[in-house]
Amino acid sequence: MKFVLYFNLIISMIFTLCYFYQLVYVVVGLFKKNKSFKTLNNHRYAVVVSARNESAVIQQLIQSIKEQNYPSELVDIFVVADNCTDNTAAVAREMGAIVYERYNRTHVGKGYALDWLFDKIKTDYPNGEHEAFIIFDADNVVAPDFIAEMNTLFDNGYRIITSYRNSKNYGENWITAGYSLWFLREAKFLNNARMKLGTSCAISGTGFLVSREVIEQNGGWKHHLLTEDIEFTTDSIINGEKIGYCHNAVIYDEQPTTFHQSYLQRLRWSKGFYQVFCKYSKNLLKGTLKGSFSCYDMLMTTTPAMLLTLISVSMNILAILYGMMSGSAYLPILGKTLLQTFAGFYGMFFGLGFLTTITEWHKIHCDTFKKIAYTFTFPMFMFTYVPISILALFKKVKWEPIKHSVDKSLTEICKSST
Repeated sequence: MKFVLYFNLIISMIFTLCYFYQLVYVVVGLFKKNKSFKTLNNHRYAVVVSARNESAVIQQLIQSIKEQNYPSELVDIFVVADNCTDNTAAVAREMGAIVYERYNRTHVGKGYALDWLFDKIKTDYPNGEHEAFIIFDADNVVAPDFIAEMNTLFDNGYRIITSYRNSKNYGENWITAGYSLWFLREAKFLNNARMKLGTSCAISGTGFLVSREVIEQNGGWKHHLLTEDIEFTTDSIINGEKIGYCHNAVIYDEQPTTFHQSYLQRLRWSKGFYQVFCKYSKNLLKGTLKGSFSCYDMLMTTTPAMLLTLISVSMNILAILYGMMSGSAYLPILGKTLLQTFAGFYGMFFGLGFLTTITEWHKIHCDTFKKIAYTFTFPMFMFTYVPISILALFKKVKWEPIKHSVDKSLTEICKSST
């Protein structure tokens, strides 16, 4: 029983030592001023979208791209209709996009579709007129200044840039709010702080820019693990790239509405994080030992911290069961320790959710009551990651599409606020 108490202390110390820097990020995100950049040149971009049966939502994305406050002659929209069985290709063509249709049941997933599309663009546009690619998911809606803001950072030398990820359906239920708060926190208190400190940021799924030079150096899109965005980020940082973050470039993303959808998506994410950790942790550690803080940051990001939490909780539960059978005098202490673990978990994520809600209040598009209520459910959403992380260790996981149906314009999204 003494061993368990010491074990809890050691786990707590490990967490504190490894992740204390993220507390520094919070302070930096709150108080350090953003860097300012000037734009000298407008560059030509290819917007690329991988879409599988997205006819219900892709029209709003393309419309929001066409309404950008940026010269339209410098933006081409490319869509790969990937293994579609609906009229996604026809809808995208009617909206003015350049559409390629791909059918491949062996190599399934966004990474393979992007690689195929980049190859098609290279073949059909051999002069390399597009200086960079801006990658969206079909369910996104883009704020009017998105490309102009991203262009500013690209013009200042950043070859990979991520953006501010907001939500189309924040207020639908505790699941959509849980996702949304996490992404807002990631933008405000991780990438925003990283950018202010001059270290590398991290790609988060969608709404990011990649220089054509990077794609050519990589030989296309070579990242095909279950979390291709995290793999791309990790590989880029290991190879010395500094990923930028544009706080004023905003996209709106649709979140899963049911727990089943959420389970499938987060199971894939959890498995993908394990894959990235297994494949890249050695090189991240090497980079860390050579003095790269970005490598350390990414090593901590991909390390399965949820498993440490699970091990700690499991050890306490087993000790309590043993204590109940043996009549151990340490039983009350162990019970108290277990409750403190749960309370600490809830308190940590409530604090992060609360701080994010307060600082991003006017960017959260739902009514006041829901903004407050979902701050309290956010830790519960995060706690559901624990069993999902366990299942991901043992379960075979494959890429499966998430159905999207929130057909809202930017105006309709913003009207959700009260």
